[in-house]
Amino acid sequence: MKATSSSLVILVHGLWMSGFELGVLKHRLEAHGHFRAVAFSYPSLRGSMADHVKSLIEFARTQKTDELHFVGHSLGGLVVLNALNVTDDLPPGRAVLLGTPVQGSKAAQGVARWMPFGKVILGSAVNEEIVEWQPREWSGRRDVGVIAGSMGLGLGRMFAELNTDHDGSVMVEETKLPGAKDHLILSTSHTGMLFSTEVAEQTEHFLLRATFRR
Repeated sequence: MKATSSSLVILVHGLWMSGFELGVLKHRLEAHGHFRAVAFSYPSLRGSMADHVKSLIEFARTQKTDELHFVGHSLGGLVVLNALNVTDDLPPGRAVLLGTPVQGSKAAQGVARWMPFGKVILGSAVNEEIVEWQPREWSGRRDVGVIAGSMGLGLGRMFAELNTDHDGSVMVEETKLPGAKDHLILSTSHTGMLFSTEVAEQTEHFLLRATFRR
């Protein structure tokens, strides 16, 4: 797929974020002139996954572009996957998931189990999609790439035994999505992905070529 001046990337933030945090990634994705990028904001603690999906689809349908790509961080990746699963009328494009716990999250389950009001501070969508999760695979029409982090810096270790490689919140194995086009592990933390030059470069590479650079 060849990027054009009308190639747009919708960036979708994760839990406890607003979209402001995507500014560095947005700037880097736009730097070479391959894409325009725009952040989609949703209330991650309020509303269900269905609410977030509906809002993202409505937002995507207002964009004027020939190619429409998606990049979702953490919970945002699940919003993207669910949206792409239930719609087929959007412009063609690819998707990249950054640290998305597509196979649930031990850390989130630990928060829900042990912290007072744990489920409340995670919000409905996380409880639906990550705490009480079902195995996922991808069989959609778009190429999907997944980037996982292996720099284990984060609070997730306080709530669960993360006994394999992880990014501080999500284990690498929890990011693996059968049917995805490519999967890449980088030395970055969960939040650090949003500010990593390498993550931005690899995301751009996948959106242009449907593969990560080795």
